[in-house]
Amino acid sequence: MKKYRPPTVFRFVKRVFDVFTSLLTIIILSPILLIIAAVILLTDGRPIVFSQRRVGLDGKIFKCLKFRTMRKDTPPYLGKGEIEDPERYITGFGRFLRRTSLDELPQLFNILEGDMSIVGPRPIIAEELNLQRLRKEAGVYDVRPGLTGYAQVMGRNDLDDETKVSYDKYYLDHISIGLDLSIILRTFFVVLLRKGEHEGACVIQPDEDETEHK
Repeated sequence: MKKYRPPTVFRFVKRVFDVFTSLLTIIILSPILLIIAAVILLTDGRPIVFSQRRVGLDGKIFKCLKFRTMRKDTPPYLGKGEIEDPERYITGFGRFLRRTSLDELPQLFNILEGDMSIVGPRPIIAEELNLQRLRKEAGVYDVRPGLTGYAQVMGRNDLDDETKVSYDKYYLDHISIGLDLSIILRTFFVVLLRKGEHEGACVIQPDEDETEHK
């Protein structure tokens, strides 16, 4: 399949926007980031942030950062329906972080490093084999994964793999600054209303050697 790449000018503008927005957000939210880190440390110890291998641009693996929301005795990644009562592995504070999507904030540093973008298809783990295959066929890996994406504002966890990829493909085919701004605005409403957000889809913990103590 021929690779798709947005025009050079667009990619430059999008990258500048990503760097400026992520850096400004980190500065503005630094007190909140420090408070979250302190609460995790005081209530459940280290690690505060964990890194997890996810699939990025051109199908390359990168370490995606998140605030830790699950107990340290949580089993490694298990797919949909392969673990009973996943809620019991989520810490009390972690449940709040997940509901508000604040656990995703460390990915602002992934954006600064160039592994992610503000907007793009959400990065998945390699173990999601069906979604991985569908994304490869649709050419989704031709763009950087995002902190938020079109599929996320259209249904998040309520969508099956085929529908998610169809929305990712729509984004790829219609990518523009205007679409990115629209997705960012819609993300705020999705998070506030908690649309399509529920636990139990999968349990995701990094392998021990992938965890970075922060």
